[in-house]
Amino acid sequence: MGLIAYFRRPPRKRAKASFEERPSGDPATLAHRDPKSWGLAFLAALILLAGCTAFKRFAYEGFGRDGWQQPEKIVQSLALKQGERIADLGSGGGYFTFRFSQAVGLTGKVYAVDVDREMLEYVAGRAKDDGHRNIETVLARYEDPLLPESGVDLIFTSNVYHHIDDRAKYFANAARYLRPGGRVAIVDFDGRHWFASFVGHYTPVEVIKKEMQEAGYRREREFDFLDRQAFLVYSRP
Repeated sequence: MGLIAYFRRPPRKRAKASFEERPSGDPATLAHRDPKSWGLAFLAALILLAGCTAFKRFAYEGFGRDGWQQPEKIVQSLALKQGERIADLGSGGGYFTFRFSQAVGLTGKVYAVDVDREMLEYVAGRAKDDGHRNIETVLARYEDPLLPESGVDLIFTSNVYHHIDDRAKYFANAARYLRPGGRVAIVDFDGRHWFASFVGHYTPVEVIKKEMQEAGYRREREFDFLDRQAFLVYSRP
């Protein structure tokens, strides 16, 4: 459910007004206002080149991601345990998937969830080649992660939240996949970085908080060590 898959998403009818159609005073409007035309054209040009898996991986990960993403610190902050079951929504090329695989061990399980079949095939192939026997790929729908089980300990998403339609409804429905006391972790661009802000691919942290509250979640932790992203952890009361 990453950048390339999002732009290839087929149009569909909406019963309710989109974020762009909300009154200008709504904070969600600020999160989804139309990007400048040439910035969007630049993204479109990149997407036209995205026929190969290698380029898609580059589009997902960008330049120097390890430096600003701090993936090891994110995984450490989540305090994962051996044997836990993790759903990585919008897994892309497996940037976090393989790190989760190591964190939960052979007794755990990691679901790499995406709408992009090619990227899932890449993750499955790499998992097989590198001996990650606890990774399973899941071809999702845009409105449903389609996890093959309930009782997941953590639903995690990075840089995907701003792409999801009707997020309060999406995460309210996704709660059925969580075990009692299970968590949802959201890492998303929050507008502080110039490029994410320029192309409109971010969500203000207050919008995330509002929507997750509407979805029925309670905020457990808010981390502030990322310089361009919100990092919030939720649970169901």
